Amino acid sequence: MTQPVGLYLQDAHSIEEAIGFAQSAEAKGFESVWQADSRLVRECCVPMAAFAAKTTKVKIGSGVIDCWTRNPARIASTFSTLDDLAPGRIILGIGAWWDPLAAKVGIERKRPLRVMREVVESVRALLQCDGPVTYKGDFVDLDGVELDYVHQERRAKDVPIYIGATGMKMMELTGKIADGVVLNYMVEPAYNLRAMDALQIGAESVGRDFDEIDRPQLIVCSVDEDRQAALDGARLLLTQYLGQQPHIMAASGVTDELLNEIHQVLTWPATHEEVVAASKLVPDDVVQRCTASGTPEEAKEKVKEYINTGCTTPILYPLGPDVKLMIDTFSNWEL
Repeated sequence: MTQPVGLYLQDAHSIEEAIGFAQSAEAKGFESVWQADSRLVRECCVPMAAFAAKTTKVKIGSGVIDCWTRNPARIASTFSTLDDLAPGRIILGIGAWWDPLAAKVGIERKRPLRVMREVVESVRALLQCDGPVTYKGDFVDLDGVELDYVHQERRAKDVPIYIGATGMKMMELTGKIADGVVLNYMVEPAYNLRAMDALQIGAESVGRDFDEIDRPQLIVCSVDEDRQAALDGARLLLTQYLGQQPHIMAASGVTDELLNEIHQVLTWPATHEEVVAASKLVPDDVVQRCTASGTPEEAKEKVKEYINTGCTTPILYPLGPDVKLMIDTFSNWEL
């Protein structure tokens, strides 16, 4: 049986190059292409539109927008527009963002579970295109709002909503209200077992079937015939995330001792030189624990560990110069 696989793109390549990778992934049997949005570097919806326009069947997802900075009505209109471009192929991935970035742009992330619920519920109602939506919440306030189609067909938009959850409380909420979860990267497979338990608790609390919840997972994947080159390719990114994103740091399984050593070197935002210096503290076994890095066969075996602990579709984030090798490694992958 062919294992569904996705491709994850951030900002390491030009948008023109990324379009080429999306087309290659589609041709090689990948199920989906996801564009990052969490850092202030490349907004996701513009490249998503480019990918959608230049492909014909692959699904296109946001990985992930935040629930704070876009009004729910604007989220709905944006993803409705993307669905007009690629009907039935768009996935709305949405997360709770992270500090210190959110705080530095003036966002106080109070009551993220409540905010996420309100945004997901209101956006879903708007995308159903079933008349005006009034939603009175603590964060969302809609008064008779609808997608105001005059010249185009008014139809329900087939845009599933996935929550990018990392903490277990957000995971439980995902089990209650979302079509799927975007499991995070830079975590060890053992983390998935806790996540599956939390998802199931949330699903069962509202009478949902756990198996109805899709569970794709971002996985850093550094592939090279030179094993050490592959590990070194992943080490810098892993170091940066362990030093700067507390939600990933807490879920990574890395010891507090190592995290403290990294924090002695990294500031925020970190310079490239600081990341390089801190990366020297991160041993190979930590890289292999939290990423799928090494030779093509080693990378495949690591991805299988994530699948065996609950991931339904690995969304592979290629590191290193040879993106084609990674795509080819997982092309029409038979488990």
